[in-house]
Amino acid sequence: MPTRPAVHRFPRGFAWGTATAAPQIEGAAQADGKGESVWDRFALRPGAILHGDTPAEACDHYHRYGEDFALLRRLNLRHYRMSLAWPRLFPSGEGSINPKAVDFYRRQFDRLHRLGITPWVTLFHWDLPQALEERGGWRNRSITDAFARYADAAVQAFGDQVRHWITLNEIRCFTVHAYGEGTKAPGAREPAGVVNQTLHHALVCHGHAVRAVREHGARGSRVGLTDNCETLIPVRETPEDIAATRQAFVEANWPILDAIYRGGYAPAYLRRCGADRPRVARGDFDLISLPTDFLGLNIYSAGFVRRGARGRPETVAPSPSYPTADSPWLKLTPRALYWGPRLAAETYGLKAIYITENGCGYDDDQVVDGECLDLHRIEFLRSYLKELHRAVAEGVPVKGYFLWSLLDNFEWADGYTRRFGIVHTDFRTQVRTPKASARWYAEVVAQNRVL
Repeated sequence: MPTRPAVHRFPRGFAWGTATAAPQIEGAAQADGKGESVWDRFALRPGAILHGDTPAEACDHYHRYGEDFALLRRLNLRHYRMSLAWPRLFPSGEGSINPKAVDFYRRQFDRLHRLGITPWVTLFHWDLPQALEERGGWRNRSITDAFARYADAAVQAFGDQVRHWITLNEIRCFTVHAYGEGTKAPGAREPAGVVNQTLHHALVCHGHAVRAVREHGARGSRVGLTDNCETLIPVRETPEDIAATRQAFVEANWPILDAIYRGGYAPAYLRRCGADRPRVARGDFDLISLPTDFLGLNIYSAGFVRRGARGRPETVAPSPSYPTADSPWLKLTPRALYWGPRLAAETYGLKAIYITENGCGYDDDQVVDGECLDLHRIEFLRSYLKELHRAVAEGVPVKGYFLWSLLDNFEWADGYTRRFGIVHTDFRTQVRTPKASARWYAEVVAQNRVL
């Protein structure tokens, strides 16, 4: 006789949500005084973005946010992660705040609150004002002063409506990938010393954002970083492979997590940098290591590690046939949602972790007869959430989960080809169609469990 499926029930109060980012959904690239961002400029570079797509219109969320927020409510979601567009609030990166932008975001927050949805606001999600890039961008120490003024102004403008703040999203992406590898805006290829300095400046900005929330936020405000730390999985869950994976995790995440949670760069990291080590000003680590309330983890995939022949961690590369999403970097590794938060919590003694992004991108999500049957996404989410439940059940302090993304959107260098949303966006008509995964996720949220 058939057996009843196992029920993976989450704790009462677990925060279920979804996530977006301003440069990926807002569009309205020049509306109401918005300034140019590095992604607006980068998208014009031939070959930078698939099919020559640009974020100029995206999902037109700027004009359609009411419709999109109604979808959140229909999907039972009470938490929503979003970002502010720095070049919309400060078109040249500095100077006077744009009152039309302030009004736009205040209207959004008001609408969310009326729907019973809590906003989680990211101060910076990669859209650096182009004017600041032309003055050196993240290479230039002056970026820390400009960001400090921006963070102060943003928290002062919205602190009465926002209690949950995220400082920066994925530091590696807008420093290492953007200034070293050239794969993300502004698409530079700088030497290692410059790249390491951009990362350090970003960490200082994180500290300024924490300070801004403590100084200007309302009572009860919470703040943390969202990091795409290097997530690693033991090949076998044996003591030997687990120990090797833990060691590899620490070494891979020295530059960011050690700086924030241990108040400095690990000596071994500095030795690895050699002459390319970042320049640190007096007081930098006092800012960088200011206490935070949570760590946000963006986890999609993970690498495999085992104990090598000499006792050192050894990375194991999957075979070419290993299953992936249509994003070739996104290998299907559900255990990432167990080992990622577990290793972070164990290593740094964290009391609260949120999965601030998790999802999968596919190219073939199509609406047929009014339906989008993205069954592959449902199976992805089911397998990952079961592993997240395993972490929670074992006491790892994961307090919430934000699915990426609410909408198909401008997916950076992949343009509009790669779809991560649980709501299908027709980029020609801007019609929204909830996918099968949206209905499935709504049920998970309503019942606070995964079957």
